[in-house]
Amino acid sequence: MNIQVRKGTPEDVPQVFKLVQELAAYEKAADQVSNTPEQMLEDGFGPNPIYGLLVAEVDGKIVGISMYYTRYSTWKGKRLYLEDLIVTESMRGSGLGKKLLDATIAEARATQCTGVMWQVLDWNEPAIKFYESYGARLDAEWINCHLDF
Repeated sequence: MNIQVRKGTPEDVPQVFKLVQELAAYEKAADQVSNTPEQMLEDGFGPNPIYGLLVAEVDGKIVGISMYYTRYSTWKGKRLYLEDLIVTESMRGSGLGKKLLDATIAEARATQCTGVMWQVLDWNEPAIKFYESYGARLDAEWINCHLDF
């Protein structure tokens, strides 16, 4: 299998959005997706991009993504926040997630970030085990807060 990981392009957005919808369905939250491909295109590739995108392709088809952005910690400085690491269900366990996470970590290092942060649902045991294999610290002390508009 020939897996290629590369920076995302505007042309990738429709396939990327399908993966986002697949993830939402997997997390039993499909009805919560209010984003659109048009908004993702503007937000990631418009005049002021607010996220970065890596895509993983097999035979020209996008089968995984890493979507991230820069955040700032008053304690740690510049950090890369991994918003989503998505691998299509049929490709899970193929090593594709590792290639995407490795590329994301490389991006964080290349942009002088002090680390990478992300969240994982407490019931997603395969993802938790995957992240633990990297030596990631899973922090149960913090409670997520959301204010939606």
